[in-house]
Amino acid sequence: MIAINDQGKLISISVMGEFTVADYKEFEQHVLDHLKAGGVNLLLDVRDMIRYTLDVVWEEIKFNREHRYDFRKIAVVTGNEWMVWIAWLNSLLVDGELQVFDDPGVAMEWLEADA
Repeated sequence: MIAINDQGKLISISVMGEFTVADYKEFEQHVLDHLKAGGVNLLLDVRDMIRYTLDVVWEEIKFNREHRYDFRKIAVVTGNEWMVWIAWLNSLLVDGELQVFDDPGVAMEWLEADA
């Protein structure tokens, strides 16, 4: 399950429980609607994510390749070491800055620093 919050050019996504391809498609459509107005910053909070399905990984790879230059900054909030590695791998697929944080407040400060 996901929760999405918009704040202008900032989109915040929180993942709770299992992250399914249906959730990813909802995230994808939401981001695509905002990309029409220019690049966005993304806050992805996965601290409460329990697991994700393999089809989510494939969708994420496809989406990142198609929208490589559309994100200015991406902040991933997690305490999970595996998610840090996954975020690092994703940073190879996007042109914007990607950083991992364990504190959502610090992540938000980083995202808003250039605003």
